[in-house]
Amino acid sequence: MTTRWLTPEEQRAWRAYMAATLLLEDALDRQLQQEAGMPHLYYSILANLSDAAEHRLRMTDLAERLKITRSRLTYAVARLEKDGLVRREGCPSDKRGSVAALTDEGVAVLERAAPGHVETVRALLFDRLTAQQVGQLEEIFLSVTQALQGDDARCAPTDVPWLRRSSTSCT
Repeated sequence: MTTRWLTPEEQRAWRAYMAATLLLEDALDRQLQQEAGMPHLYYSILANLSDAAEHRLRMTDLAERLKITRSRLTYAVARLEKDGLVRREGCPSDKRGSVAALTDEGVAVLERAAPGHVETVRALLFDRLTAQQVGQLEEIFLSVTQALQGDDARCAPTDVPWLRRSSTSCT
């Protein structure tokens, strides 16, 4: 089998994507640590729970949505639980499973953190793009997401809670 090396254009695009992704994630983490005292992952957990029915999700479903391991999620939820932002409950349909539930304090923290987070996302990404580029970005990442999840993708980007305005105005 012959290796299909990246063309110079593809290599530049790949490196630009990697640099932007790493820098953006670092900037989001810094902003949320400074303004809300939590990393981006914790904010994402709270945002996902805020968009779920009754502010509850099975831990396995939450891990799948976040694309993280169950052990990493368990550690993060334990920290959020210690801070009173989330509580774990037994799963009524599966005695072995557990559910993460957003507390009222978690909703309040999320509502306080959301405006600064959204402003950072806007300033670092969307304010730098034209409307046409925003559409292209969506099209590009929808295509990549569908390829990675298969043609029967359950989670198109518009179905990802933190990418749309919710009842708590969180991204």
